[in-house]
Amino acid sequence: MSVNTGDKIPASTLKTMGSEGPENITTEEIFAGKKVVLFAVPGAFTPGCTVTHLPGYVVNADKIKAKGVDTIACMAVNDAFVMSAWGKSQNAEEILMLADGNGDFTAALGLELDASGFGMGKRSQRFAMIVDDGVIKYLALEQGAGVDVSAAEKILEQL
Repeated sequence: MSVNTGDKIPASTLKTMGSEGPENITTEEIFAGKKVVLFAVPGAFTPGCTVTHLPGYVVNADKIKAKGVDTIACMAVNDAFVMSAWGKSQNAEEILMLADGNGDFTAALGLELDASGFGMGKRSQRFAMIVDDGVIKYLALEQGAGVDVSAAEKILEQL
């Protein structure tokens, strides 16, 4: 069962790249007392994620933050090294790149995607959410291929 609007973000630990390498970051640190836009992609460096999804948030970061958002975070079931390299390659300095390497947080959200048919194993479904102080206020879950309801422009309309 997946999370819904009104649910609290489950407690979990993700990874982000620090100056000394991968560092733990908890959902408490990310969401407590903050307004956060979290979007998830099936995989860093994949076509839709790289050409459309992440770039939309990079280009619109200032507009999103101007609506009172403290943090824009991008998550994928990839490791912190990959997420960091992808963020750098996309000029995503304003985006918190989160690695859910084992997919634990994705599973806790109930938003797993079986991409075994593509040789990618278990991944995250493509989604975006607006979270206020740890509570999901808006959830946009893509129902098929492509980037539509979870695009930065669509989330900006919801803020």
